Amino acid sequence: MEVWIGRDGERHGPYSDGDIRQWLRSGQVSRDDLGWYEGLADWQPLSMLFPDEVANTAPPFAAPPAYASSVLPQTTAATLEDYAGFWKRVGAYILDAIILYIPNLLIQKMMGGDAAEAAMKQAQLAAPGDPQVMFAALMQYYHAMTPALLIITAITWLYFAICESSAWQATLGKLALSIRVTDMQGRRISFARALGRYPAKYLSALILGVGFLMAGWTQRKQALHDLVVSTLVLNGRSGNFKPKQPTPGRNDNSFSA
Repeated sequence: MEVWIGRDGERHGPYSDGDIRQWLRSGQVSRDDLGWYEGLADWQPLSMLFPDEVANTAPPFAAPPAYASSVLPQTTAATLEDYAGFWKRVGAYILDAIILYIPNLLIQKMMGGDAAEAAMKQAQLAAPGDPQVMFAALMQYYHAMTPALLIITAITWLYFAICESSAWQATLGKLALSIRVTDMQGRRISFARALGRYPAKYLSALILGVGFLMAGWTQRKQALHDLVVSTLVLNGRSGNFKPKQPTPGRNDNSFSA
């Protein structure tokens, strides 16, 4: 089991439970330090997570020794569980749709969208009420617009992937509402994962949108596509959660309060 430790508004880890037990016995971490692991509803004191070690824990504690881990993000225990709500995510998506509407509309017009639409309407007016004619006209329209639709899909896909894997960790819509996309440890996601996150949304749409609604009731407010690629959507902009800059003469990989 991997456990995160929260102390003085900073998150450290994750560490193995064996290491934490050893540190509790030696007094290198305090029984009052907060701990959290995957599946736990909220942060709890280490004395509650490891009650069998509390009796052997020395009350005073020294700074723990250098421990091999990644640079620790500066955050607070409250923000670690600060998941973006369903309606906030809906609002961000609407803003992104508005932002993408203009370039998408220009692409449609440049690639014969007006002419294809006029031809479809003319074919439908020639035989009003005939479902076969209307369906054939619709198929002809989409056949003519296939290149434009492919370009629009590629632009939208790249827009979400590039923005969500960037230093912003958010599209312009998410940035406006101060939410960001992270991995399960609150870190910036890779471009490859962001590329997979967008098409995973089609899975959410295929089941009548239920995959999107899952963000309203899952424990960590994850939609289906978040569960597929292991991502979270958290409140706050990424610029507010930058790692501490290394101090000269200090081991950056040490766990210190």
